Amino acid sequence: MKTRITELFGIEHPIIQGGMHHVGYAELASAVANAGGLGMITALTQPTPAALAEEIRRCREMTDKPFGVNLTFLPSVKQPDYPGYIEAIIKGGVKAVETAGNNPQKWLPILKEHGIKVIHKCTAVRHALKAEAIGCDAVSVDGFECGGHPGEDDVPNFILLPRAAEELSIPFVASGGMADGRSLVAALALGAEGMNMGTRFIATREAPVHDNVKQAIVAASELDTRLVMRPLRNTERVMTNAAVERLLEKERRLGANLKFEDIVEEVAGVYPRIMKTGEMDAGAWSCGMVAGLINDIPTVQELIDRIMAEAQGIIRQRLTGLVNG
Repeated sequence: MKTRITELFGIEHPIIQGGMHHVGYAELASAVANAGGLGMITALTQPTPAALAEEIRRCREMTDKPFGVNLTFLPSVKQPDYPGYIEAIIKGGVKAVETAGNNPQKWLPILKEHGIKVIHKCTAVRHALKAEAIGCDAVSVDGFECGGHPGEDDVPNFILLPRAAEELSIPFVASGGMADGRSLVAALALGAEGMNMGTRFIATREAPVHDNVKQAIVAASELDTRLVMRPLRNTERVMTNAAVERLLEKERRLGANLKFEDIVEEVAGVYPRIMKTGEMDAGAWSCGMVAGLINDIPTVQELIDRIMAEAQGIIRQRLTGLVNG
């Protein structure tokens, strides 16, 4: 299946693995690359640029196919060493970067200078248009269904994707609610050139996370995510658990007086405890509504092969059959 996204990144299938904190390691990124998609190492999961350089080197040992690095630009008291991370990406020979968070404009010239293609994550058409205007090569359009940060507009993909198709000239992929061949065909029908999956890739054999996390996703329905930090305008979709329900109770009780310090116990530094040691009630962790469509833990190769076979079957048989009567 050829689309502008497969051509842009030199991949076989129009499937991208999104950057995920304490999930996007070489093991998963290389498995996605070997299966024909675009795998992503998550830069800020690595504590230093040197550690990212080592992770890129490890990934190179596991695949000879293209993979990328996710680099999220966040406002923080102690700013990450962004120049160092970018240097590690360049020296590692990585040719695809997924940017997220704040505007990546100041970093684009050096990335472009080294022939690196940039796809920026956006939750609104206006943000996607800005990404196009500053020179991003593609965008990932994230609907309200997505795990992690869906923005503050609450527009689901059935509206957001066709709106993006109406406005954008650069290619885009659909993110949020993507799990299978049906997702891919729907995304293509709505104007996207492929899809980005996060939660679905956590529930795979190669995902380097505790089995408790994978089993929690399989057991969850589409009703088991919650939106937290809405009062702080930093909305995040997470899997419900005891810590999340405690956090939501604080939000209700404190209302407009809520400060980040009030919920720090539920959201700060919890990812290693959840992803590595399987403490499922340790705090809030990103998960999409798509968990309701995830019922197994295949290998990455099995998952991508299944998605592509299902997508081609839908297009060639069901949709063609409907048109032909």
